[in-house]
Amino acid sequence: MPTQHFPRAFRILGQMRSADWIFILVIFVLFLLGLSAIYSVELSQDTASLLQVKKQVAAGLVGVVLFLVLALSNFKLLQNYSLALYVACVLLLVGVLFFGSTIRGSTGWFVVGGISLQPVEFMKVSLVIALAAYFSRRTARPFQARHLYESGLIMLLPVVLVLLQPDLGSASVLVGAWLVVLVCAGLPWRFLFGLAGALAVLFLMSWQFLFADYQRARILSFLDPSLDPLGQGYNVTQAIIAIGSGGLFGSGLGFGTQSQLKFLPESQTDFIFAVIAEELGFFGVCILLAAFAVLFVRLRKQVLFSRDDFTSFILLGAGAVFFSQFLVNVGMNLGLFPVTGIGLPFVSYGGSSLLAMFVLAGIIESIIIRRSLSHAPSDVVS
Repeated sequence: MPTQHFPRAFRILGQMRSADWIFILVIFVLFLLGLSAIYSVELSQDTASLLQVKKQVAAGLVGVVLFLVLALSNFKLLQNYSLALYVACVLLLVGVLFFGSTIRGSTGWFVVGGISLQPVEFMKVSLVIALAAYFSRRTARPFQARHLYESGLIMLLPVVLVLLQPDLGSASVLVGAWLVVLVCAGLPWRFLFGLAGALAVLFLMSWQFLFADYQRARILSFLDPSLDPLGQGYNVTQAIIAIGSGGLFGSGLGFGTQSQLKFLPESQTDFIFAVIAEELGFFGVCILLAAFAVLFVRLRKQVLFSRDDFTSFILLGAGAVFFSQFLVNVGMNLGLFPVTGIGLPFVSYGGSSLLAMFVLAGIIESIIIRRSLSHAPSDVVS
């Protein structure tokens, strides 16, 4: 190796030594749990090709590369490209409405040569960056009504495009990320009532003009499962049965009756939590919940240590995406929330979602590394 490459190698080594390896380990554990559940579900399929497992592994490898590239880069450069990333993702959302493929009732995928891309997953990342850039430039001033309107427009444009697909679950994640950043940016309490009214109007308009019939059925079945006991109500019922039958250590991978006998629909995506609960039992669920708990605790720690607004809002937005998807997915499986098609971060099957989660994780790790190096002795940083 030429001698000029040694300083760069030492610098990369120093960066990786400053990484939060507990955070990385948690992501690895979640990915392995998801991969195990996807493998188990595919055992019950008619084909033995394990295509979904192979696709998830491929997406995971690409995600790891993106994670490393972002972790070893300067995350603050994202502030300069926030507008370009936002516009690019909005254009993708517009394009998918005209040229996308319809899967499970939603026109939200570009499918080329057997590879599918879901733009809304990358919109989640872009929106977090855009909101962080917007509010970091305005926190020196008192919060004003125009900050609510301007940030609301930043959020509303992609939300409307996502609702047109229609994809209620992803739209709710985008709104949730905006609300978390908004409140932490200093939203006065007097604005909350008007905001609640505006969101109620948006929901009613979406119900009337944007929601598909199956989405209305999901919400109505959540409110009254007896309305569709063999349809949307059936899905949640089977998930609850699967969770309850897991016992202490579960039935074992590949031996869950609900997932293997295909009683549990969308078991590799929406209801993967139920698969883990049935086949790995209470023990597996504890590992899953503990991993997410550690992830959220590590994120909270980084928010408390943040020294600038852009960093704080990036962490808050990313945390809001992780937590809202975790909460809604687990809530769906337990019958606490209507089924909205939200996957479990790093666990559920889906290449686009997995890549987006790894991108957010890479940005978070970049923040951690930069903070650690800023406190390191000069001979280590150089």
